[in-house]
Amino acid sequence: MSDQAVILLVDDREEDVLLVRRAFQKASLPNPLYIVRDGEEAFSYLKGEGKYSDRAEYPLPDLMLLDLKMPRVDGFQVLQWLRQQPGFRDLPVIVLTASEYLRDVDQAYKLGANSFMIKPLDFQNFLEMSKYLSSYWLSKPPGAPGLRAGS
Repeated sequence: MSDQAVILLVDDREEDVLLVRRAFQKASLPNPLYIVRDGEEAFSYLKGEGKYSDRAEYPLPDLMLLDLKMPRVDGFQVLQWLRQQPGFRDLPVIVLTASEYLRDVDQAYKLGANSFMIKPLDFQNFLEMSKYLSSYWLSKPPGAPGLRAGS
């Protein structure tokens, strides 16, 4: 396994996926970024079902970036399911959404989100957000245990 933390982005909007990819690239984040387009696909990825059964190709994430407003299965449902799974209770989940509603913020935290970030409106702010994610959520001091539980 790579020493780089694996990031799973769960977002249905292609524009946002492209902005995240570009911002990570511009910020020189070496972390592998895997993309799923909705909550159902997130479940399949995390369970290792179907095309996601090969963990060498689709490794378990160390960090999840989760949109709330998605078709079929939304981010709230993903959070609720995730926190009920023993293997994923400690997975850091950053809600990354366009919603500024206080009820969405409250609900996300009640369901177990570790952080709530509003999607930036422009590329420069996406870049700054990427740097913050890297410095706060993906770095560890030398000699510290891995990001995953049990590593």
